[in-house]
Amino acid sequence: MSSVTGAARPPAAGGGGSDLLRTVLRIDGWSTAVFGVVMLAGSGPLSGPLGLPTTWSVPFGVAMLGGAAALGLIAGYPRIPPRHAASVVAGNALSCVALLLLTFADVIPLTGPGVAFMLVGALVVAVYAGLEFIGLRRSMSAGAREAMA
Repeated sequence: MSSVTGAARPPAAGGGGSDLLRTVLRIDGWSTAVFGVVMLAGSGPLSGPLGLPTTWSVPFGVAMLGGAAALGLIAGYPRIPPRHAASVVAGNALSCVALLLLTFADVIPLTGPGVAFMLVGALVVAVYAGLEFIGLRRSMSAGAREAMA
């Protein structure tokens, strides 16, 4: 007698952990794209209030758009490769640390609102890293369960 539960779900579905991971990657990708556009379009007007020179905000914006494209591609895989998801988690964790270092190392002449902007950015990136890590762990454990079935 065969079990319907293991065979009924197509391999692309992936289960709850994969769904969480894919959803967070997509949200991360879209918010990263919006942030990149804001950094590029607002580089001049935001420079004064934030203390973030355009020589920093323009490359940040371009990097954000590239990162958003990568996140979209990874989220679009039928099965998200664990190494890609792990790279996203590591990249977000490093981005969080970099934002904190830039904020407190006096490398950029940030204003009070600029410091708050960078700290909120670090917090958002840390939350994405945490949620993507949870999604990765769940999808890996679901994959192990499927392999055993």
